[in-house]
Amino acid sequence: MSDIRHALLRRDPLSAAKEVLYHLDISLGSALQSAPGPAPGLDKSTVDLVEEFIFQVSKDRSVQRKRMSCVQELQLLEIMCSYFQEQSKDAIRQVIFSALFGLQGNKADESRMSVLGKLVSMAIAVCRVPILDCAATWLQRTHSAWCVRLARVLVDDYCMLVPCSISTLQNICSASPRFCCQLITAVTALYDLSSDELTPPPALLEMVVGWITEDPRLLLLTFINMPLASSLPIGCLEVTPLMGLLRWCVKAPLAYRRGQKSTVTNGHVDTEKVGECEELYSKLHLSVLQVFLMLQVHLTEQNLLGRLAVLQAESVAVLVEEVSRLVDELNPLHAANEIQLALDRLAQALQVAMATGALLCSREDLRTLCSRLPHNNLLQLVMSGPVVQPPPHSGPFQPSLYPYIHPARPSPLSPHATHQAALSSPHATHPALSPLPTHPALSPHRSLTPHTAHSPLPPHTFHPAAMAFPYRPIR
Repeated sequence: MSDIRHALLRRDPLSAAKEVLYHLDISLGSALQSAPGPAPGLDKSTVDLVEEFIFQVSKDRSVQRKRMSCVQELQLLEIMCSYFQEQSKDAIRQVIFSALFGLQGNKADESRMSVLGKLVSMAIAVCRVPILDCAATWLQRTHSAWCVRLARVLVDDYCMLVPCSISTLQNICSASPRFCCQLITAVTALYDLSSDELTPPPALLEMVVGWITEDPRLLLLTFINMPLASSLPIGCLEVTPLMGLLRWCVKAPLAYRRGQKSTVTNGHVDTEKVGECEELYSKLHLSVLQVFLMLQVHLTEQNLLGRLAVLQAESVAVLVEEVSRLVDELNPLHAANEIQLALDRLAQALQVAMATGALLCSREDLRTLCSRLPHNNLLQLVMSGPVVQPPPHSGPFQPSLYPYIHPARPSPLSPHATHQAALSSPHATHPALSPLPTHPALSPHRSLTPHTAHSPLPPHTFHPAAMAFPYRPIR
């Protein structure tokens, strides 16, 4: 490997980087074809070549290499785009992408992230779907802190620096829905509404709501295609963006109320902009509830209903704590409507999530989680409604039992009302019935004497009984 390094040192930076890229393709591609199975790893010498000649991080401080110019860096990005576009085998593409941008925990990671952000941004601009699909896998398996950094680069490029270019990013959804699903998860982790700076930009919010409204199944794409036996690394993003979007919907009324001072322009609040955002959050909230219903169908088909929680109770507890903190910051007298709106959305989401099996949480745990929140009628109904508990011998928890907040009771007029208690237990044994006593024989009735015929009534010109009596309801 030292001979290869010395040969690359004699080349110009762009040519050396291109040579390393093709060296990766030959070595990893042949290893993958000869030994099918888990992706082959890189040895330390190859990693050093990648970091030195592609990411410009030299291990030898005594050697002063000429760095790439901006034009050469742009040419390198074009070479990468062409390579991933021309590589026909997805497995090799994924391995090469992971070898290039898999974080190593050293000082070269900063350069990796810089090149990765520019490469993905270019892939969005020129619609290079293979790179976007590889980036989707990278977002799924990388620590959330790095995913948030990549999301910030893309939002800055397409929503901040050149706002009119948001349409380019918006059109990517039809080309690479996997990437868009992971991007939504990343931006919801980035913009958690904990401050005014971390509130989603209106252009980004409108784009995300447009994607989800057009096809709500987009939010479940990663979850549906992920093997059940696979385990994600610790600290990675959520499997679905549902928790992050729920945080947006619930916290948005409180966050916008808190940040009204920053929206003052020329002595007045931009109420039109705030109203447009609130309408978008309302649409988003409805779409999230609809996705919960779609999720129930998938869980039922895969026999996972009541066995796999998509929303973790720990994440819900964090959301409730954030809402409680925001409520404490606001004056309840001046923000009563916003507080009730946030709690209504939280209650609706909790009810639908528990009913569809997305959230596995008992009613007692729910009361404990929401004990610090202000009073809300809908939330109280969700927390205090009775739960129909399954028998001890039955299978796992069935979320379908949750919606019956008021279970039907037998009417006293029903002929089966007296047997309801006996039927409640499927294994209850009925007592043996005693034989009925025999009745004594009845004596025959005496014959009736015939009656004399009545004399006919004289005709009347008017009889009150012949009039129709008008019905009057009792008041």
